Amino acid sequence: MVSFATLWPWIGLGAAGMLLLLLAGSPALVDDRRVPRWHDLGWLVFAALTLTLLHQFEENGLDLTGRPAGLLNALCTGFGFRDAVACPVPLSVITGFNVGTVWIAALIAVLSVHRHPLLGLTVFAVPLGTLILHIGAAVGLMRYNSGLATALLLLPLAAWTLLVAGHRHGAGPKAFAALFAAAVLSAAVTFALLLAARHGVVGDGVIVPAFALLGLLPAGLMLLATRRARPPVAPAPKVRTRRPPARAQNRTQGPM
Repeated sequence: MVSFATLWPWIGLGAAGMLLLLLAGSPALVDDRRVPRWHDLGWLVFAALTLTLLHQFEENGLDLTGRPAGLLNALCTGFGFRDAVACPVPLSVITGFNVGTVWIAALIAVLSVHRHPLLGLTVFAVPLGTLILHIGAAVGLMRYNSGLATALLLLPLAAWTLLVAGHRHGAGPKAFAALFAAAVLSAAVTFALLLAARHGVVGDGVIVPAFALLGLLPAGLMLLATRRARPPVAPAPKVRTRRPPARAQNRTQGPM
């Protein structure tokens, strides 16, 4: 029987295919139809979600070399094991990270972009964090790793989306700092949890909920960074009571 742990990348691939059709041929994912799609933050956030789903498939479905579950195998060999079979890192850890972290953060982003546009930027937080790990592994090993190609494609899309958000929605240094802080923190926490799983320090009962909470981190940091302080309440002005002007006396008096 096929388990969800091996099926979810294919579910994501199917969702990415549907989103590609909507992005290309339907205005359903466009938030502001007065501007071209490449200048609409809502459309860009859905494009980022689509590319993220393809990135997950390259990591955990089939990579560019046709290797299945390439990310798990790369992690296990990086930890010094022969293959994924001999590795103590279970599939549930990979599933918990991708479903519990990436999908939750992306869902918050796409559902919030209409009313809170800057929250839409958080769709890039976790993928940018994994990009750090992919580039580090590629430089260190001097070879391709599963997920590297789509991770690199996310970089120009993220850069353009940040430009649009800054130009049309007032995103500034605080919003950008929150996004990159979430990316770095998600990468660090993910790597720490993987090391803990490798040494058997923590099990699924801790790792899976931790990844779910990690998915809330980008939105939380963005809300903290972009919240607007309430203006101080000015004291009520004193109302001066003015005496009504005396009526002018009628100089012309009628006959007695």
